[in-house]
Amino acid sequence: MTDARTRFEDAARTYDILATHRRAPRSAASSLIMLVAPDADALCAARMLADLLKQDDIMHRIIPVSGMNELERIRDDLVATAELRTLIMLNMGAILDLPSREWFGDFPDHLRVHIIDANRPQNLASLFGPDEKIVVWDDGGAEQLEEQRKAWEGLAYAPEEDDDDDDDDDEGDSEEDVDEEEEDEEANGSPSSGKRRRSSPSTKRKRRKVDDDPNRLTRDERELHSAVIEKYYMAGTFYGQAASSTIYILATVLTRTDNDLLWFAILGLTYQYTTSRISRNTYDRYHAIYENEVRRLNKDIVEGGRNGNVSINARGPDDNSIRVTEELRFMLWRHWNLYDAMMHSGYVASKLGIWREKGRKRLHGLLAKMGFSTIQSQQPYSHMDMSLKKDLHAKLESITPEYGMVELSYASFARCCGYRSQPLSAADSIEAVSALLDAAGGVHLEIEIEGARNGGEWFGGGRVWQAHGQQNRWRDDEQENIPPGGQPAARKPDAEEGEEEDAKKQVQWWVRNFWSAFDSLNDITQLRDALRLSMSLHRAVIRAGSALIDKRAIRTMRGHRVVLLTQGPDLPLFASPGALARLARWLVDAMRERVSGTNVSSQTKKKSLPFVVAALDEREGTYLVVGINAALEFGDVRKNEFGLAFLDAKERCNARTRHGTFDSNVLEIKKEDLELFLQTLCEGVRR
Repeated sequence: MTDARTRFEDAARTYDILATHRRAPRSAASSLIMLVAPDADALCAARMLADLLKQDDIMHRIIPVSGMNELERIRDDLVATAELRTLIMLNMGAILDLPSREWFGDFPDHLRVHIIDANRPQNLASLFGPDEKIVVWDDGGAEQLEEQRKAWEGLAYAPEEDDDDDDDDDEGDSEEDVDEEEEDEEANGSPSSGKRRRSSPSTKRKRRKVDDDPNRLTRDERELHSAVIEKYYMAGTFYGQAASSTIYILATVLTRTDNDLLWFAILGLTYQYTTSRISRNTYDRYHAIYENEVRRLNKDIVEGGRNGNVSINARGPDDNSIRVTEELRFMLWRHWNLYDAMMHSGYVASKLGIWREKGRKRLHGLLAKMGFSTIQSQQPYSHMDMSLKKDLHAKLESITPEYGMVELSYASFARCCGYRSQPLSAADSIEAVSALLDAAGGVHLEIEIEGARNGGEWFGGGRVWQAHGQQNRWRDDEQENIPPGGQPAARKPDAEEGEEEDAKKQVQWWVRNFWSAFDSLNDITQLRDALRLSMSLHRAVIRAGSALIDKRAIRTMRGHRVVLLTQGPDLPLFASPGALARLARWLVDAMRERVSGTNVSSQTKKKSLPFVVAALDEREGTYLVVGINAALEFGDVRKNEFGLAFLDAKERCNARTRHGTFDSNVLEIKKEDLELFLQTLCEGVRR
């Protein structure tokens, strides 16, 4: 972390100045505001930064922001906040031209806007501009943008083109005078002299212009700089260092690291890897750093064994140590049964094709070869025979290569929870937090009660999900005349009143999801309960994904795989961007080895798997569309070019769309415009 420490020494000094100023007795919470995007990495970063501020008794506010429209509204509200001194934006704002008047250019000079964002590319004006109000916390990527910096500075600081036009007019007048002189000289019989005179004045004037203003660019230089910047922005979106990793480096410079901050940083890294935002090589590089930190902060702790279990239980009721362990690519396998954990794994799905009866038989055959009976494999993992759990990794490594599963595990971490719960792995914790963000409220989702598989034999063992400590109420909070498993009959207000009420309810559910996930980071009971919600989400993904493949609903349009989800019991669930992205990633994993690769555009020669998944929102009359540009190999990552492709297709077909999130590859489009939009999109980006 030596280079990172050097880069963040200035940030540490900024934090010290901030802490000194905020300890003033008259400072208000509104003077320091954190805007947080709705993803697990941003939540972990917000929790870490809030803990640091709390240690220094610094008052602050945390405001969740759902997307660009919400950010614009908050920006307009902040204009009237005179006491605002510091604004911290977590996982948002990197691509925006923040120094411009549209954002924070007109704000007072005492304001400081700190950008801690893993999204790439970054806006060059925010990164290299002279405005001291904008502070970008970089991970070292700016050092590799020397060519882009020179191109941006050349265009930003060069004289305006109007000056060139005036000079060109003057040059044109002088050339007319020269032509008159040449005609006179040609009449006198000296054409060679006139030829020399024809080239001399303009050349001298061009040299004089360059000598007078060395910053002036020629037309070729302008075009060259513009091409460099256009290539930078058009290359596609990708992800840099996690925001939680950035805050952990700050804590390291401040010598404030502890197990809590380290665990949140590990969760942010795990989130990036499990959602295919970073490659396996990038994950391994950060894992090595965090492994050293775990050993430094958790001395005399025996690490988890190769069997993937944390081999020893908590040593006491207050044991919150972090262990180094191996994580299988099975979904929540420590808290589910082995059969379902493998059944709901995208990696296993791609190798066995579990959406078909033949694939499920292969899964049964694999378990039989390992010596696991049907009864044992469908028992909760905690209830399995100890001998089977002990030999699980060894048997998997010896048998699964026959089925093409050669990368069945990866290095990870787990944390003890005292006597309150069995240790939780980083992957399981991220699954729980993401499930709360996506479906803690706003959707009707049934979860399975532990010990009552598939709803029980007689009376059923399922129940409607209810957030920890909250009442499970539907719209209008009416409990009468509600059909079993249904929603209450809403009253019929006026049209305008109904729209306002619906928008208010939608925001209320989304904010509640955010705070439920935020609180779960420090509440093991809530986090453990959310594991059941995550299982239900994965069941819904498998149901929808298997149905789409069985019905051959995956269309091929000019190399793109297009999926339309228009019906099904879980259709309302996939109106959420997070849930639809889960389905898209599962489809990519399932079809990775069964379809050929292609390209979204001509920007790159590397083939990938462009998937476009659209889910119908019957209530709004729109489709939610997600574009994923996945790599052909598991663990590899491609830049996502769908953000630019969406914008280009929208302009060409005049589709009515709306970007409701910070992900440029997610948009909402009117139902009537979808088919034309997809046809235009698959024709390719206009050049």
